[in-house]
Amino acid sequence: MRRTASLVLLAFAVFFTALSPLLRWYAFPRLAKIPPGQYQDMVLEARPATLIDYGTMKARTVPKVTIVQTLKGDVAASDRIERTAGRDVVVWDALSYVAGPDGKMVSEIPERYIFDAHSQDPVHATGEMVDGDPVHRTGIEYKWPFLTEKRDYTYFDAQTRTSAPIHYKGTRTFRGLEVYYFEQTIPWTRVPLPKKMPVKGITPKAVEKMGTTRWYSTKRMFWVEPVTGAPVNGEEIHREELRGGDLLPGGGKVTAFAGDVRMRADYVDSTVALVTSQRTLVLLLTSYLPGGFLTLGAALLALSLHLEARGRRPATPETEAEPALNPV
Repeated sequence: MRRTASLVLLAFAVFFTALSPLLRWYAFPRLAKIPPGQYQDMVLEARPATLIDYGTMKARTVPKVTIVQTLKGDVAASDRIERTAGRDVVVWDALSYVAGPDGKMVSEIPERYIFDAHSQDPVHATGEMVDGDPVHRTGIEYKWPFLTEKRDYTYFDAQTRTSAPIHYKGTRTFRGLEVYYFEQTIPWTRVPLPKKMPVKGITPKAVEKMGTTRWYSTKRMFWVEPVTGAPVNGEEIHREELRGGDLLPGGGKVTAFAGDVRMRADYVDSTVALVTSQRTLVLLLTSYLPGGFLTLGAALLALSLHLEARGRRPATPETEAEPALNPV
């Protein structure tokens, strides 16, 4: 009976021990992915900010500028691209909408971002664009890979339409979470004017014909939760200028927008709560379950060997009976 129980325990020990690496190295890379129909919005603010007055073509200080970022998954486009790409694909239609203190539009830049649902690597397909201009992304954007590493990554900048390193600067604690802090600095670079201008009748082509150009620089900062790869906080020290041409008095330059752009506090709170819950799900596949199964397998193996050893132990010989005393 003990031998049968020992063999059953041994079989379960082998099963759970083998399941541990399968769950971590086979199931996790296939199960952990970004859903194709995800919708997310984020509100950032610069308080105070510098903003151009197109009536006078001079910069003025305003109490705040609001940036609303939305990401909307296009499931139909994902399915269509997956048929030719041969892998799980996510298509995000993103929009960065900048509004002045009066709520009126300052700029509006749409994007279509196509990437691998598991690794976050870009997938190049028809429709990949920024503000209507076709682009060929390299590196990540918006999100880091699952199980982010302590190293530099390549990050795509939508304003310049180019990619550059974003540097790992250390591990920090943010709202009770251990996060990796990253920084990227984009030097002053000439960039296209937005297709949609805030003043009726003024178009990018008309501005370019007058010889005026748009320049941009930023210092970008992210606090990334490494298990999920999701930023829980973001900040940009953002600068834009219009330079030269007949549009500006004397052909000089003027600040179009400048400010320290930060996530609004309520969006930081909701992001931290969401990432914390998602972190637990990822840890189940990468740590809790694989580690638990390995420990269980070792315990079952030890119990199986213990029962086997007891089953093989020789029986204790019976004690010889003492001779009876002769009666006197």
